[in-house]
Amino acid sequence: MVMSCRERVLAAMKQEDLDRPPVAVFTTCDTIDMMEACGASWPEAHSDPEKMATLGCAQADYFGLESVRAGFCLTEEAEALGCPINMGTSRSSPMLKGHPFTYNPMKKIYDEPDNLPDIDEFLNTGRVKTAIDAMAIMQRTHGEDYVVIGGNTGPFTLTGHLLNTENLVYSVWTEPERAQKWVGAIAPYCKAFGQALLDNGADLVQMSEPSASTDILAPTDFPVQSGQFVKDCLGSLKGMSILHICGDSAPIIPYMLDTGVDGISVEEKVPSEKAVEIADHRGCLVGNVGCAFPLFKGTPEDVAKAAKHSAEAGFNVISAGCGVPIGTPADNIRALVKAIKG
Repeated sequence: MVMSCRERVLAAMKQEDLDRPPVAVFTTCDTIDMMEACGASWPEAHSDPEKMATLGCAQADYFGLESVRAGFCLTEEAEALGCPINMGTSRSSPMLKGHPFTYNPMKKIYDEPDNLPDIDEFLNTGRVKTAIDAMAIMQRTHGEDYVVIGGNTGPFTLTGHLLNTENLVYSVWTEPERAQKWVGAIAPYCKAFGQALLDNGADLVQMSEPSASTDILAPTDFPVQSGQFVKDCLGSLKGMSILHICGDSAPIIPYMLDTGVDGISVEEKVPSEKAVEIADHRGCLVGNVGCAFPLFKGTPEDVAKAAKHSAEAGFNVISAGCGVPIGTPADNIRALVKAIKG
C-alpha cells in the first residue's frame, strides 16, 4: 500500500515499522527560498494567518518535506504576556526588547507572578491568535495529505522571556522554590496555547524548550525546574506532542521522555546512535541533521550523508536537529528530502 505523507508521519510517531522514515522538519523551517517560492514572507507572515499558513505549507509544497508547520519564532506568547518585541525584517526574526517583570537577585526584589492576563484574553491576543487561526487554514488546505504541526514555547523558556533568563537561572541556584513558582504560573498559558492549536486544526504540537538545555540547566535541575511543568502542559495535551531541547540533550533524554510526550527532537550534538540507545524506543525520535553544518554551511552531499546516517541509526523521523536557518540553500533542503525519499 502506498502511504500518504500524513500516514507515514503518523505511523512514525507510533514507531511502527516502515519501509523508510519520513523526512519532515518539526521545528521551524521558513527559509528565504521558501518565502520567495510561496510569496509570503516575514515580517508580515508572523501576524497574518493566511500568510502564516502559506509559508508554513511551503516546506511541503515547494521542497517535498512531509509535514507542514507554523509559527516561526518563540516570541508569540511572550508578546501576548507583555514583552516588548522588535518584529524584525524579511531577513531577521522577532526579538525581545525587554522583560516586563522585575527580578533583581542582588537586591532581593522580586515581582510575584500575578497581574497576568486571563487565559482566554491571552489566546485571543496578537500572534497567539494568528497561529491558532493559521492551524485551521492549514488543516483545511493540507490536512488530508500532511500532518499539521503547531509550534509553541516551553514553560521555563517562556518564564525566562518574562523575567530575563539569566535572572531566572540565578533564582534556580539561589531560591529554586521561587523559580518553580514562576514557571508553574506560566505553564497554564503554554498548555492552553498548545490545546488551542490542536483544537483548531493542528495534529501535533512541537514545544521548544531551549532554556532548559544542559548548557543552561544542570541535568539534575531539569525534572524539577522544567520537566514537571512540561509534563503538565505538553505531555497531558489531548493530541500528539514532541519536545525539543537544544544542545547536548543526552543526559536528559530519559527525563524528556518522562514528561509523557509522544516523542523528542534531538540535535546533532548527540551522536545518532547514542540518542537511539538512550531513548530505547520510549518515544518517537526526531532529528538529527545539523542545522549550522551541514544544512546551512555544507554541500548537498554533506546533507545527504548526515540524513542517511540518522536514518541508519534508527531515528523515526529524519529532520533538522533544530530550527532551520533562514539562509539555508534550497538545494540543501532538497538534498535532505532526496536522501530519504530517493
